[in-house]
Amino acid sequence: MKIIAGLGNIGREYAGTRHNAGFMVADELARRWGLENSWRTDRDASYVEYRVGGEKVWLLKPTTYMNLSGNAVGAWAHFYNVAPEDVAVVHDDMDLPVGTLRIRKKGSSGGHNGIKSIMNNLGTDTFPRFRLGIGHPAHDQQAVINHVLQRFQGDDKKVMDDIVVKTADALEYWLETGGDADAVMQKFNTKPATAKKRAAKAAAAEKAQDKAPEAAADPAPAETR
Repeated sequence: MKIIAGLGNIGREYAGTRHNAGFMVADELARRWGLENSWRTDRDASYVEYRVGGEKVWLLKPTTYMNLSGNAVGAWAHFYNVAPEDVAVVHDDMDLPVGTLRIRKKGSSGGHNGIKSIMNNLGTDTFPRFRLGIGHPAHDQQAVINHVLQRFQGDDKKVMDDIVVKTADALEYWLETGGDADAVMQKFNTKPATAKKRAAKAAAAEKAQDKAPEAAADPAPAETR
């Protein structure tokens, strides 16, 4: 038995925001599996049931809000006796550039409150995480809050749509391989060079945008007489 938990915040006002990247992937999987209209609610989570090769899979979206995600994930894992290594958690990560997918088998929370809650409820940090980069704002608490609650727009939205599809592919591969995280990491982890190139392009675009008003304010050169 496997659990896939996509993290996010419930409510229409949070739909499509950066902090809801995990929900986006869960919705993509439900759509692929023909279960987008089959969500039910139990044990602090919306869920659908699926099977891969005869193995049952629970796809979850915690309804506790992000900070208490572990209440739902832990309840499902403990009730069905699912080992932590068979619980895949999908979440946003500000420390990765937008459009980056990074898969890990274990590790710290990285400051992510949803992961902290899950670690506390499972009693371990050894469970696979599928981390979707959402970029990082200025290191200011209010800036961080505003950033994670923003919706993706423009190029960021297109890049994010692509990485949601890639993450769903990676999770299906994880299921097909019986939860072989090493195989999934080798096949789907975004190459550092690709991530750096994308981040450099985004930084250059932001710098050009910042300079645009200054350029517009400069007087036009006088005509040569």
